Amino acid sequence: MIDVVQQIEAVERAVGSGRLAAGEAHTVTLRRTYEAPIEDLWDALTNPERIGRWFLPISGDYRLGGTYQFEGNAGGRILECHRPTEFKVTWEFGGGEPSEVVIRLAPAGAGTTRFEMVHTATFPDEMWNEYGPGAVGVGWEGGLLGLELHLGGGTVGDPIAWQIGPEGRDFNTRAAEAWGVASRAAGEDEETIARNVRSTTQFYAPAPEAATPSA
Repeated sequence: MIDVVQQIEAVERAVGSGRLAAGEAHTVTLRRTYEAPIEDLWDALTNPERIGRWFLPISGDYRLGGTYQFEGNAGGRILECHRPTEFKVTWEFGGGEPSEVVIRLAPAGAGTTRFEMVHTATFPDEMWNEYGPGAVGVGWEGGLLGLELHLGGGTVGDPIAWQIGPEGRDFNTRAAEAWGVASRAAGEDEETIARNVRSTTQFYAPAPEAATPSA
């Protein structure tokens, strides 16, 4: 079993603003410390074979200026690469405006590494008003958990089955609530926070279908 509370508490979250070519943008930032040396964490984040073991299968031209594509998910271009401390990519999904993801690593002592991810994206106002930062943040929470388990030699098994099961629903519910806390720290009003948390929870942790009565 996964200690869901411990995994949620291991992540620091922040909501802010940034800018892309398309204009003003929102940022979601996730930080945590991993029990792994920086070179091992860098390899887990950039080695295609390892990425497929904790996130999604990936294909592409892995070089500066090259492209990548996650199976059934987003793709983009590799904009910057500074081994083993930082890389930046575009994140393009479903034909929308490209966003950007930056990952930074720093040694944290005694074989541990500080991880930071900043996702900068533009959102239609109606989407941000309904879901807030959890629309992006909760999705990344699962990735960070998968990476944590991978570094320790573990896995959730079937990720789809896990996500819709009790443990996955608990994790995503708590993650949605945690992004509400981050929104509050950024100055968002309580009515908006409540709506965002509710909508994000319904999306990532929908209630199980009611059991069909037996005949």
